[in-house]
Amino acid sequence: MTWRQILLLSCLLAALLLSLLQEGAGVSMGPRQAAGEEGQDGVKQIFMQESEASDFLKKRGKRSPKSRDEAMAEDRQKLWVDELRREYYEEQRNESENFAEEQNDEQAERSREATEQWRQWHHDGLYPSYLYNRHRI
Repeated sequence: MTWRQILLLSCLLAALLLSLLQEGAGVSMGPRQAAGEEGQDGVKQIFMQESEASDFLKKRGKRSPKSRDEAMAEDRQKLWVDELRREYYEEQRNESENFAEEQNDEQAERSREATEQWRQWHHDGLYPSYLYNRHRI
């Protein structure tokens, strides 16, 4: 089978499945509810009293104070996040300091080697090397 045939077959199967599910939903609701005739029983089962709904949806209002446990939990989370941030920035600072120190060490080593090569190249052999030919003050 080519991919077009597989695609067509899967689309037809999906359409058939959806049509069967719609018919099954109509049967499961019952004849009275499917026609849109809901009695007071259905309304009572779906909806609850206003006071119960407000208590269920919000246990405290936006302006009411937080409980002590809730405030302490938020403070612990803030402290934990601050500690993580502090550790991250400290690690970044240490890495940058180590990198700068390594760069300085490498530069100093390169300049020392270049200076030593220059001295060896320009040494004529008549005088001792620069390190031993210092004038003492």
